[in-house]
Amino acid sequence: MRILISAALMTSAFGLTGTALAQDAAITGRVDRLEREMRAVQRKVFPGGAGQTVEPQIVPESNVTLPGTPSGSALVDLSARVTALESQSASLTGQIEQGQYRLRQLEEAFAAYKRSTDARIKALEDTASSIAERDPIVPAGDVVIAPPAKPAAKPVAETPVSPAVAGTRAQQVAAIAKPESGDPAEDGYTYGFRLWQAKLYPEARRELEAVATKYPKHRRASYAQNLLGRAYLDANAPSLAAVAFYQNYKNNPNGERAPDSLYYLAQALVKLKKPAAEVCKVYGELTQLYGDKLSAEMTAGVAKGRAEQKCK
Repeated sequence: MRILISAALMTSAFGLTGTALAQDAAITGRVDRLEREMRAVQRKVFPGGAGQTVEPQIVPESNVTLPGTPSGSALVDLSARVTALESQSASLTGQIEQGQYRLRQLEEAFAAYKRSTDARIKALEDTASSIAERDPIVPAGDVVIAPPAKPAAKPVAETPVSPAVAGTRAQQVAAIAKPESGDPAEDGYTYGFRLWQAKLYPEARRELEAVATKYPKHRRASYAQNLLGRAYLDANAPSLAAVAFYQNYKNNPNGERAPDSLYYLAQALVKLKKPAAEVCKVYGELTQLYGDKLSAEMTAGVAKGRAEQKCK
């Protein structure tokens, strides 16, 4: 009888030990699998970032007791590790999915902005190309003089205030004082402006073009390129004026005279007898991009021009 009882006790003990070992092996397998997955996720989140790992948000509790097992056993520690790893894995997976979603949104928004900008730029490029192909180009030194036309609106301060100087051409040019402030871009623009005021357009164009070419990052580059277009426009060369205005807007859209160049580009197109649709397109670009920056006088000029062209 004692032998049977001993045998029964041994069988029970070995059965419990086998069950515990089986549970231990199962949890260990889960831990190993989760740790491998976690390392893969961390390599994806921190590529090449040595030592940059995410610490578990849940740590094993010292007083966790699993039913049927002794407190502080290997099964308790493994269960706590599994719980922490599963929680960490779910959190990282959610963060990755949210990041990918935001990235897709940014890419779609940028693609839409690029398509819109490219379409506007291409429309103006087509207009400038048609001007260069269909209208005669007047060399910089040869100005075609036509009967004076009705003066256009003057929305900026660059308005001639002094008549042409009397005397020969050389004497007229010599009478224009050259500034010497120490800033070559500022001096070049001011000298070109004075030549333009004196209606010495070829000489003014040379000075203004030099400033725009040599000092493209200077704030006066936008002024010089815009006034270059006006010098062509005042000399009755609207095709060259249109090209100068368009280049100022395209190459320096944030320049202080970019809105003025779009405004005068529309006037150049009118002088070239371009279709109203092309002129209205330029006015639309001007109001869309710079509407809040236009002076009251320029705003009135745009409204008048749109009315004359019957823009919708």
